[in-house]
Amino acid sequence: MSDAPQSTRLSVLIPFAIVTLIWGSTWIVIRDQLSVVPPSWSVTYRFTVAGVTMLAWALLRGDGLRMDLRGWRFAVLLGLAQFVFNFNFVYRAEQHITSGVVAVVYALLLVPNAVLARIFLGQKMGRQLVIGSAIAMAGVALLFVHEARLSPVGPHAAMLGIGIAMLGVLSASTANVMQATNTAKAYPMATALGWAMLSGAAIDAAFAYATVGAPVFDPRPSYGLGILYLGVLGSALTFSIYFKLIRTIGPAKAAYTSVLIPVIAMVFSTVFEGYRWSWLAAGGAVLVVAGLVVALRARRPNR
Repeated sequence: MSDAPQSTRLSVLIPFAIVTLIWGSTWIVIRDQLSVVPPSWSVTYRFTVAGVTMLAWALLRGDGLRMDLRGWRFAVLLGLAQFVFNFNFVYRAEQHITSGVVAVVYALLLVPNAVLARIFLGQKMGRQLVIGSAIAMAGVALLFVHEARLSPVGPHAAMLGIGIAMLGVLSASTANVMQATNTAKAYPMATALGWAMLSGAAIDAAFAYATVGAPVFDPRPSYGLGILYLGVLGSALTFSIYFKLIRTIGPAKAAYTSVLIPVIAMVFSTVFEGYRWSWLAAGGAVLVVAGLVVALRARRPNR
């Protein structure tokens, strides 16, 4: 029998590739959503589409739509962490810094995932994971300096954008670890995820109405198509695949999808946003990816 780690099997690598390619492209689509519609309304539309898609899939699978009180509580808390806090922070971060840099900050998802998995799931962090994470954080520090120096909105706004993105990372990590708990595994994923998305969308709508007023919709075709892309492919499909990976190999290893996502996102950012590369930015990006690859190569990064 092969002693290769589970994370190197095709049944894991193929879903990794799908998630990485789709999420690598969503950052630039999000950027296009920011022209007219307030971020909270765009998030609301995205997860309304995603939630309806997931519940339709649950019905097609025969999973049903019913959950008990514990299931509803879990779905609402998951929706709050992943589909309210996380994505409101993402959309607002992109108002200050480029989508590629936001994606690079999200590459550090591995770090809080590993720490929270240790605290709440009892999964121990391997030495190689710690070393790789330290290298990655050094790379992000270089990106911080690059953004502070070159941002057209000034160093303060650039650092604000990075700080907002980090809050999104912590929110996403909380949701990731929730998916590895026994409570999550007690319910059909499509059902629980669908209700979590719709719960999140309802909270997003209430927050949007309270803070920016009545719903606003951008009539541009690219906006509507962007909502469909982000809702169906960038949320319903990818989150169902990603959360299944979390349940299979744990939160820390599942976060390794973030290794290649920044590379893809920054290429899109270069082409469509005119992202300005420098030796500092390139060095930071290389350190981020190198650090996460060091962690990925660990035999038992989380055990």
